[in-house]
Amino acid sequence: TGLLKHMAGVSNESIISGADFQFKGPLTENYVCQQLRGLFEVDAHYYSPVQNYELDFIIQNESQIIPIECKGGKNITSASFKRYIKENSPEQAVRYSLLPYKEQENMVNIPLYYVGKIKK
Repeated sequence: TGLLKHMAGVSNESIISGADFQFKGPLTENYVCQQLRGLFEVDAHYYSPVQNYELDFIIQNESQIIPIECKGGKNITSASFKRYIKENSPEQAVRYSLLPYKEQENMVNIPLYYVGKIKK
């Protein structure tokens, strides 16, 4: 994540201050991916079955398939994430964002700083 941040020319100050910048989404996804690696038997995968329909990650925990959405900003809406949940009714769906922990009807929002603790 640090190398990607450097290559994109993003300063530490802009991340700490919470400023919006062009690469906030990809940088957040990269951070989440690195945190997820090694936690599960199968690596996390990007999912895009058709154009204009994508999920940041899908992971497998034993027989359970878990869709994951990553949001680095304050806008947490995602049509593809909602569509996947509606069409597939997963047992669990996870959104990582800047918001505090919150259980909702068909998903849970987990703060970005807690990514590495998903199995707990």
